[in-house]
Amino acid sequence: MIRLENLGRSVDGAMHLEGIELTLSPGINVLLGRTHAGKTSLLRVLAGLDRPTTGALTQDGQDLTQLPLSKRSVAFVYQQFVNYPAFSVRDNIAAPLRRKGLARDEIARRVADVARRVRIEPLLDRLPAQLSGGQQQRLAIARALAKDAALMLFDEPLVNLDYKLREGLREELRGLFHDGQTVVYATTEPEEALQMGGTTIVLHEGRVLQTGPAHEVYRNPASVTVAEIFSEPPMNVVAGHVEQGRLHLGDLSMPLPDHAPAGLAGCRVGLQPHRITRTPGPIRLEGETLLAEVDGSSTFAHFRAGGQPWIARLDGVHGLPIGAPFTGFADPADLYFFAEDGTLLAPAQGARHG
Repeated sequence: MIRLENLGRSVDGAMHLEGIELTLSPGINVLLGRTHAGKTSLLRVLAGLDRPTTGALTQDGQDLTQLPLSKRSVAFVYQQFVNYPAFSVRDNIAAPLRRKGLARDEIARRVADVARRVRIEPLLDRLPAQLSGGQQQRLAIARALAKDAALMLFDEPLVNLDYKLREGLREELRGLFHDGQTVVYATTEPEEALQMGGTTIVLHEGRVLQTGPAHEVYRNPASVTVAEIFSEPPMNVVAGHVEQGRLHLGDLSMPLPDHAPAGLAGCRVGLQPHRITRTPGPIRLEGETLLAEVDGSSTFAHFRAGGQPWIARLDGVHGLPIGAPFTGFADPADLYFFAEDGTLLAPAQGARHG
């Protein structure tokens, strides 16, 4: 078990990490945060590449703060394909094992084992330049797995691969770790955090905002910021107020949902983009299209309704000209209620179903 207590790191007076309190248990731990949230800084501290400025880092009670990288049981997979260009695939995987002084037979066994697990057995005699991007990242992952390290660190390892490669390799990754390993996997993508499962750690501006089982954090974000980070595109959040039992969102008015907190007056109301559909429902959002973005097999429809900007995530590819009428629908059970300071008051009731 790895423990971070009030851990902080600053560089030239700039704060990169602050007051990090975390317990990392064996299994998958996903660092979810936007670019510059502090994910790479935290991974580098865990790896021993950088030292914390404040606080403590321990593993099973042992202080790791001053322990050099060479004496840590750790493997690191980066965004970029970090492979030795002059080495064959076989020798790339074997390199860290030779540095550890393992016997030749043991090295050969481990190389064959991880090559089979990441499905690059036919490529063992090739050079990295002869591999595709997906194959090169499989090689980098294989080299890390061969070390059989207690701590496995992944810094957005699939970000440079195309959509289909990411989907396939992400699914495989979850089955590549053994029970005793602690895996820390950094990503900016909410869907990736959900698919990897395990524990999600939401990081923002160098601070941990919330931790917990992935689906629990997704369904019950502690704040507006967590809700926006854990949604792609970000959750719609609009100012609301209650008068005479009705909820008002800009020019929109509707009966107050049953799950709204008692005594509610001013608030902020959240609605996940994928909860806005074209199927008629109780809440009608009628306005005009501002922009349509195609993202893989989805379309992000930006539109204005009730005097407010909204984003809907629609399945499939939709042609939505700018300025064209747009009508979306939602269910009141899918609304989140936040206090004006951003703290969660009530999660969506529909969120429990996905």
